[in-house]
This record gives sequence, structure tokens and C-alpha cells, in this order.
Amino acid sequence: MVTKKVTVVNEQGIHMRPAGILAKAVKAQPDCEVTLNANGKTIKAKAPMQIMSACMKKGCEVEIICDGADEQAVLNEIAEMFDNGFGE
Repeated sequence: MVTKKVTVVNEQGIHMRPAGILAKAVKAQPDCEVTLNANGKTIKAKAPMQIMSACMKKGCEVEIICDGADEQAVLNEIAEMFDNGFGE
């Protein structure tokens, strides 16, 4: 298991578009369980609606937890998505 803390940089926070991008990336790695801790909630990052339920606004600190096959590579990919604002 590997973890990393990132900060939401998107002006609008994590809304439907970035949540969908994140969920799609997580689903592409079925052998690695990805969990997010944000705003006192722990969620599985496979469904956009669950991701959005954490209400991650700009400046929110998010802990990414990856456990399974290629966990470090998956963690790096997801952290980079957050760092780049999901292309927004």
C-alpha cells in the first residue's frame, strides 16, 4: 500500500468532468484498489458520483491510497492528474 497527499488546484473543485476522468483512470487498473480521503470522508474512486460526494473544493487536501498491482505507478498517475488540474 502506498499513499500520497495532494491538493485540489481546480478553480471549480472536483466536479463531474474531473471526477469522470479520475474514475475512468481507476477503472482501467482493476487490480489496484484506489481510495481517497478528503473532508473526513473515505471513498472508493471508481464512481464519479462517489468522488463528487466528497465535496473537494479548490485547496482541499486529498490523501490518495493505492493498494494492489502496480500501486506506485497508479499513485503517480493519479497524483499527476490532481497536480495538473485534470487538464482544466
